[in-house]
Amino acid sequence: MENRTVLVTGANKGIGFGIAKHLGLSGWKVIIGARHKQRATEAIHKLEAAGVDVLGWVNIELSDLANIDQAANEVNLRFPNLSLLINNAGISGDMSVDSTHTEISDIKETLNVNFIGTFELTKKLIPLLAKNKGRIVNITVPSEISPYWHPLAYVASKAAQNAMMGVMAIEFQQNNLSLEIFSIHPGPTTTDLNGNMSLPGFHDIETVGQKTAELINDGKSHQGEFIELYPIVEEK
Repeated sequence: MENRTVLVTGANKGIGFGIAKHLGLSGWKVIIGARHKQRATEAIHKLEAAGVDVLGWVNIELSDLANIDQAANEVNLRFPNLSLLINNAGISGDMSVDSTHTEISDIKETLNVNFIGTFELTKKLIPLLAKNKGRIVNITVPSEISPYWHPLAYVASKAAQNAMMGVMAIEFQQNNLSLEIFSIHPGPTTTDLNGNMSLPGFHDIETVGQKTAELINDGKSHQGEFIELYPIVEEK
């Protein structure tokens, strides 16, 4: 692929950073999507030190539709060669409570970022990505409910995101758009989002980042697919 420019949201840390790093090491030019300039700058320095070609960063706050509109306009102006959007950024919601103790405000906030904000950014960038025969990849979790891990606000927000992926994939095909969308479930990964939890079956950011990059670079079409890198393991 000649045009390999990627925007990774939430790329300043965690899985997003790992994906940005390993895509960069495989030849992609990377745009960092982040909420804070200092964190973005620190991530850029680390990526460049590792040998990644970083084109810059864009301020993206998924809870703010006006900001998303501004960010999408900036991407269109500054990075007209964008051919890959990685929707990685998201919030966890309150993972410490069961469904009967989940606050409506928490559900709204989590849906607002993980689904509505992600949808709006994707929608705004579709014309550019289609022009560049690009791809959209969502980093997500299964819609099927696991008996071992099921925080309501987070799982519901990702189920909505998964539905968005499925609907868009069908529509892209029906409308003959040169655009692809699919989802990747990294599996249990030690990150800030889960308090750096590390249990049997968990993987680190480097492993997940490398495997995600390999999947994206495999030369195959994955339109509408939900791909698990590592499934959620049973608790013993």
